[in-house]
Amino acid sequence: MRVMRVLRRFGRKILAWLSIWLSTWLPTWLPTWRSFDRVRTVFLQLPRRLRLWLGLGLGLGRSVLRIFWLGDGRNENETSNENDVLREDKQRALQGGQPVVSESNRAAGVLERGSDSQRPRHDENPDEAWTKSDFLEDMSSKEYRVETTDEFYCEYDSTWETEEPEETTSRRTRSTPSPNFGRFERAAKDMQNYRQNYPRPVRRYYWNSEAHEDKPNLNFYRGNIPSRPDGMLISEIHQDWYGQYDTLEYTHTYIQWLFPLQEPGLNSEAFTLTKEEIEDFHEDKTAKENLLKSYKLMLDFYGIELRDEKTGGVKRNKNWEERFDNLNSHTHNSLRITRILKCLGTLGFPHYQAPLVHFFLTETLVHGRLPNVKESVLSYFMFAVLDKSERRNLIKYAYLNYKPKGEFVCCPKKIQMIWSEKNRSDNENENLSK
Repeated sequence: MRVMRVLRRFGRKILAWLSIWLSTWLPTWLPTWRSFDRVRTVFLQLPRRLRLWLGLGLGLGRSVLRIFWLGDGRNENETSNENDVLREDKQRALQGGQPVVSESNRAAGVLERGSDSQRPRHDENPDEAWTKSDFLEDMSSKEYRVETTDEFYCEYDSTWETEEPEETTSRRTRSTPSPNFGRFERAAKDMQNYRQNYPRPVRRYYWNSEAHEDKPNLNFYRGNIPSRPDGMLISEIHQDWYGQYDTLEYTHTYIQWLFPLQEPGLNSEAFTLTKEEIEDFHEDKTAKENLLKSYKLMLDFYGIELRDEKTGGVKRNKNWEERFDNLNSHTHNSLRITRILKCLGTLGFPHYQAPLVHFFLTETLVHGRLPNVKESVLSYFMFAVLDKSERRNLIKYAYLNYKPKGEFVCCPKKIQMIWSEKNRSDNENENLSK
């Protein structure tokens, strides 16, 4: 009897989790073409309980197909980890709001504090290493050319491409790919599409049939129109929501207005950026000043403050411990940070990208904090940086501070071996000089 009670209790928790997740994300599975607007509208008007059961039925059927059809239970065409991250959030909520730390991350939190001689430490100023000339390295030489047969070669990562590609044999195939590399490869596809300015056309869709304003994102940042559905002007958000952490955490419709992209988000009443808006935004002083205020608003929400407006250097603020706890336990914020980084690169602040990413690398890999954000930092944040040389040096910094190194998949194996050999040689020379 006790076993049956435990099974029933476990089954109810699983059913609750599936119902929450599927009812939240089923609308995003529906087609997004304008001809299907009526289908989505009808679905969203159904009673919540009916939507839960419809979502549960469709979700279970989809899961069965994925298990028996794809084998590993992952859709190889997915280019975003949004569903995975929000599923983890729901699971944490059902477990009492406590963050779930994997064994590998837990071990990393301990190991990161050892072997100080093998990595630069900058405890007082987290982004100091990013400005030191002895850390930055030119990696454009032939030494860093990568063949497609490399164990961790990724066709979607242009970080190591050169102007004169080396002749290589045909690309290797992996019968049993590493789960970590599979996640990285899916993320790389999404991030490269962003870095290359969306060569694959982005479907622009709107869930309502109202007439669309001319350049709505630009007009919002000029203060001419409010956001939807919140009805807030940009100045009102900056003034009324600064420091209102609950509002910023549990409202999910403002982030697409504060940091618009050329790809759609989950707010059905927000608009994707157009090329014309981007060009005008770069020349609009008011819009850029407001974007900087939006950035500071979100940095404060995450326990960070902008240390230098010229360089983009950041540091922890006075509330960082409380805000880090929130960021670590509500990992949908990793999606928001990815959006912020993309938007900064698109709308005139690409030099702000690397300092913020370096800050998160230091916090996660050097100090062992934010274990639930670590994978997003490695797979998404780093690869949002548009400048290739900065991106390469960030990856190097990540590799030198990552433990265990055998699980690092964010760059080709050849590059890892070069860095390991150079790091070993530097340590030997340093020991000899003492």
